[in-house]
Amino acid sequence: MNSSITKVTERIKERSKSSREKYLSDMAKSHQEGVSRQGMSCGNLAHASAGCGTHEKNELHGDTTPNIGIITAYNDMLSAHKPFEHFPQQIRDFAIKHKAVAQVAGAVPAMCDGVTQGQPGMELSLFSRDVVAMSTAVGLSHNLFDAVLCLGICDKIVPGLLIGSLRFGHLPTIFVPGGPMHSGISNDEKSQIRQAFAEGKIGRDELLKGESDSYHSPGTCTFYGTANSNQMLMEIMGLQLPGSSFVNPNTELRSLLTEEAVKVAATNSKLGLDRSLMHIITEESIVNGIIGLLATGGSTNHTIHLIAIARAAGIIINWDDMSDLSDVIPLITRMYPNGAADVNHFHAAGGMSYVISTLLEHGLLHENVTTIIGSGLHRYTQEPKIDTNRLIWVDGPKESLNKSIIRSASEPFSIDGGIKILQGNLGRAVIKTAAVESDHRKIEAPAIVFLEQQDLIDAFKKDELNKDFIAVLPFQGPKQNGMPELHQLTPTLTILQKRGYKVALVTDGRMSGASGKVPSAIHLCPEAKDGGMIAKIRTGDIIHLDAIKGELSCSNFEEISLRECMIKDGDNTFGYGRELFGNFRSIVSASEEGASVLF
Repeated sequence: MNSSITKVTERIKERSKSSREKYLSDMAKSHQEGVSRQGMSCGNLAHASAGCGTHEKNELHGDTTPNIGIITAYNDMLSAHKPFEHFPQQIRDFAIKHKAVAQVAGAVPAMCDGVTQGQPGMELSLFSRDVVAMSTAVGLSHNLFDAVLCLGICDKIVPGLLIGSLRFGHLPTIFVPGGPMHSGISNDEKSQIRQAFAEGKIGRDELLKGESDSYHSPGTCTFYGTANSNQMLMEIMGLQLPGSSFVNPNTELRSLLTEEAVKVAATNSKLGLDRSLMHIITEESIVNGIIGLLATGGSTNHTIHLIAIARAAGIIINWDDMSDLSDVIPLITRMYPNGAADVNHFHAAGGMSYVISTLLEHGLLHENVTTIIGSGLHRYTQEPKIDTNRLIWVDGPKESLNKSIIRSASEPFSIDGGIKILQGNLGRAVIKTAAVESDHRKIEAPAIVFLEQQDLIDAFKKDELNKDFIAVLPFQGPKQNGMPELHQLTPTLTILQKRGYKVALVTDGRMSGASGKVPSAIHLCPEAKDGGMIAKIRTGDIIHLDAIKGELSCSNFEEISLRECMIKDGDNTFGYGRELFGNFRSIVSASEEGASVLF
């Protein structure tokens, strides 16, 4: 085992000792021998089973058959969640087959960041994670369930489902994916269409056609953003079946994997606490999640989500842990926006089984962990296959089937991880380096301060940005406006970079799982609303960003530190439901603490 990984893991354990012990004690107290509903009154049980069919009602009225609770994030606005429409009925049928019953325990909201990008509703996106967590808890609070199946894919939804489920850590919990849509137009072509529109070379009709040719059918978007990073995390942390993350919807293999998830849930429900969620999410599995994120160049959003997930399990992690791991974890995959391939190409090239295999081989993952299928992460080097209409497991490839997409940990694309931590006199920030070319990872240039994304876009259209500069966007943090993603900036800044200018971004806001080729220091703490240095930067100040050494600073710090913080006037927190989240904005923690209202 790599000594640096061991050191970070032990540091996390020591830091988390008291909170972890309390969590495990609390969860153990919640465990009941036999089925959960044994302690219910007849009236309670009658209400819970009134809507069931005769068979399910009879089984629920007994005290031996396990009841699987389904928490669903289905809606048919999210392409990734559309396949879940018929999952509850399928799961109920599979449950009967495997001597269990299943009920939808509750539904949770499921925002699509692709729909709200650049719109006021995006200000609710990050907060929706904690709403999902609370909604999950409401669904499971009926205390009727012996295992949990979580149906969710996308950005804030999977972290929210996991955070909520961790408050019921005495139950075995399995995440059931729906799979990615089939590949549409290439990611390079999509990117070129967006840039052509930003430069005014094509109209909206051509842009819409290009977007629709890319996002074209039920299933997860195929680029390696937050949704697919979620799937990677759930698999490498042992919460999904091996090889199940990137199997396309509406296929025989997808259906067989869903049935297997039900079978495993029914089995695990009879094992007491052995494979309960509290024993799967441990310090080791959290570290494995961070390693997976770094090795695959996953979404920067998880530098926030993983902290919140860990805290829900009594585990305290921080950006220093991620930074130290990044120094020793190689970047071994290239998927868009870090490369041309999409997740379907990644899956075909060896996918998760090869990623886990090569990381284990080189001592870069904790193997001795509990998963939903038992002890040891080595079982996740296997892949599901079909043999005469039944599911079997075979060893995954021992070598990458396409070295332009996945490589061995011994010959990586980069010797360090795809995400780095920056720090200096401006504070601490996160940068995704996986897609940033080496000659763009260091820049020193004058700041240009913008208060909104549109201000930068307008300046670009007026030809005012044909020069070296670092765009500074303050007042985009969680306490200010919920920390919306600033993905609208990507095409414009990419164009300027391609024109030969040195450009970068510094913000207390988020970009997205699709953070691209422009160096972007994001999640800057303290945020402007908290009096962070970013609120004192003015246009013309010289900023130094070095993603190689992990530095973020301004050259005239003494002068800047004496200034009054800028105040942003005219923020509109009314409309789109934003007025309902005033309390969230007032109590939310900092980005480095998980940007949560729950911890």
